[in-house]
Amino acid sequence: MRSLWNRTKHVIKRPLYAAYERRLTGKARAWRKPEHIGIIMDGNRRFAREFGYDDVVRGHEAGAEKLHDVLGWCHDFGVRYVTLWAFSLDNFKRSESEVKRLLQLFEEKFREIVGDPRVHQNQVRIHNIGRMAMLPPTLQQAIKSAEDATREYTKLQLNVAVAYGGREEVTDALKRYLADEAEKGRPLAEVASEFQASHIDPYLYTNGVPDPDLIIRTSGELRMSGFLLWQSVYSEYYFCDTFWPAFRKIDFLRALRAFDLRQRRYGK
Repeated sequence: MRSLWNRTKHVIKRPLYAAYERRLTGKARAWRKPEHIGIIMDGNRRFAREFGYDDVVRGHEAGAEKLHDVLGWCHDFGVRYVTLWAFSLDNFKRSESEVKRLLQLFEEKFREIVGDPRVHQNQVRIHNIGRMAMLPPTLQQAIKSAEDATREYTKLQLNVAVAYGGREEVTDALKRYLADEAEKGRPLAEVASEFQASHIDPYLYTNGVPDPDLIIRTSGELRMSGFLLWQSVYSEYYFCDTFWPAFRKIDFLRALRAFDLRQRRYGK
């Protein structure tokens, strides 16, 4: 009954939302825009339960489809970089059957990217970040195919965080930095004495990409969970109650408006 009532409310409010969306879209042209948006796509499973699906993977499928809308909005408003947290290292702790089907869904979507006209028309470059070695070989190949097919595109870069953890990213970066310094024959004491935070940047998964200006988390959770832990130190945050598959253009525009209204102090 609750689910039916929620759906009925959405139908009633739809014309009002359409008018509000047009109003915000018109105003948004003058707003200051983020160059890089990070998104924690949360709430897929709760969305599935809310709408009465017995299989929570249906929520993840709906979330994967929502991505096309969001990328289109980002393209329209000149956002150049988008980083999506699709699957965390902690997600491996879910049931074996759910993890298996999720990874299969990712493989299917990465393979679709190769022939997706929207990706090529908008010149979206795909780049995966995370511990690739933990993924099944067929998924790794699908990711590589998507990256290769879009490697030359420059209008919008989509970083997809699969098998990602913020602490693990920093750990991996530091390990690689120390390994490179050791290969040069430098003593550890010398490396430690001269170490600066900027030395880590070239070893991050997002090397070459500016730090996120705005990070959006859906589903009402008010935490970052380690997403882009190093890169987000000066990011602005926007928390949205809407589950990711139900994320609307209005929600996106509200996030842009919130960013425009904030005075960025960069820790000052």
